[in-house]
Amino acid sequence: MYTDTDRCLRAAQAKDARFDGWFFIAVVTTGIYCRPSCPVVGPKPENMRFLPSAAAAQQAGFRACKRCRPDASPGSPQWNERADLVARAMRLIADGVVDRDGVPGLAARLGYSTRQIERQLLAELGAGPLALARAQRAQTARLLIETSALPMADIAFAAGFASVRAFNETVREVFALSPTELRQRARRVPGSSVPGALTLRLPFRAPLCPDNLFGHLAATAVPGVEEWRDGAYRRTLRLPYGPGVVTLSPRPDHIACQLSLADLRDLAGAISRCRRLLDLDADPAAVDDLLRTDPQLAPLVDKAPGRRVPRAVDADEFAVRAVLGQQVSTAAARTHAGRLVAAHGEPVEDPAGGLTHLFPTVQALAGLDPEKLAMPRTRRATLTGLVDALAGGRVALGVGSDWDEARASLGALPGLGPWTVEVIAMRALGDPDAFLPTDLGVRRAAAELGLPATPGALARHSARWRPWRAYAVQYLWATDGAHAINRLPAA
Repeated sequence: MYTDTDRCLRAAQAKDARFDGWFFIAVVTTGIYCRPSCPVVGPKPENMRFLPSAAAAQQAGFRACKRCRPDASPGSPQWNERADLVARAMRLIADGVVDRDGVPGLAARLGYSTRQIERQLLAELGAGPLALARAQRAQTARLLIETSALPMADIAFAAGFASVRAFNETVREVFALSPTELRQRARRVPGSSVPGALTLRLPFRAPLCPDNLFGHLAATAVPGVEEWRDGAYRRTLRLPYGPGVVTLSPRPDHIACQLSLADLRDLAGAISRCRRLLDLDADPAAVDDLLRTDPQLAPLVDKAPGRRVPRAVDADEFAVRAVLGQQVSTAAARTHAGRLVAAHGEPVEDPAGGLTHLFPTVQALAGLDPEKLAMPRTRRATLTGLVDALAGGRVALGVGSDWDEARASLGALPGLGPWTVEVIAMRALGDPDAFLPTDLGVRRAAAELGLPATPGALARHSARWRPWRAYAVQYLWATDGAHAINRLPAA
């Protein structure tokens, strides 16, 4: 929307936080760039330039505002909503692919030439993949500088910089302060009680309804991998450089995040996965405004606005769990998954105790004996077929995968019907328009609300909810207030 200067100007003059992350305001008279909700007195309209990304602002020579910290604003919801090349590239860059594998590695993941990717990113975002990755490194460095006591040299390499000199130059250029000055200016927050853990704040666009979001994650938690404790959701993370443990707690204006990482180079990737898990880059105003246009859904939206779609930190893991949960209760699905974890998961050390394993990789599950699985023979065949397809690369569910291709590949596997394919699309791939017209809970809710209750008729009616049908599913599920997935667990 940054090309719509009138709309951008109105958002900036209203200091509307809903547009933070959508675009950035560069002020030519001061040389700084801000988020739309920056609390300082706004510049004259003729001195504003609207840019599509923080990287574009930095590349144009602007430095981050020290008051509103635009580099820390929520990410653009476009990268969750869209499935085109630019969106897929942005999801992979956020996951750290460019830092680990370079632009050629990004291109290989996407199946395009490096020239094509650079051209499209420059055209839409005003910056290429290297500049976008550099902006992310700067933000990671700032987090480590302000939330840890690590030496600056350690922070430089943990953030992905090739040298301390490049780290110092980038920090000075982006923030107009040296790393030491940044640390001295940082407002001190209460430290973590867990040695070596980092305490962060994950921003989101208000409103956010935590009930179904954390309720779903807690109700389906796999023993040893996930738990709900003391008002927080905790889980282990499989990251490129080593394991991690994250603790996430809902707060009125942010999500409190505590990370314990085996290797600090995984910080940016871990944050990206946590944000994706909790759907924190969503635009709830756009979602709820559209769903309110349906008279049957409007009361549900007004009752608890801002519902998010609980997603996944690992798409392959969720796909396996989706098959384990076919036609069984939530408790039975947790039991099946817990057995797989105990038999094939990798042990990890949880500094706070409680978590014991990483969920097994599909490679580790490829050799499992189906006869040892306590489930019907057809579901065993479905699980082993899925695992083989994922391990062999015939099905790709990563953050940079093509949603349509992934659906087609999943649908071609024996035993994966429309419900399983769509729930994987909704929670593992992150498609905001995934829909479950055959789901029993969705159909019951539809009947209670006076909506069509047969799958075909409901699917046709749901066309008016596009492109937010996955969020409509959350509101429909929420009509069953007694179900554990719809309640924030007690502390």
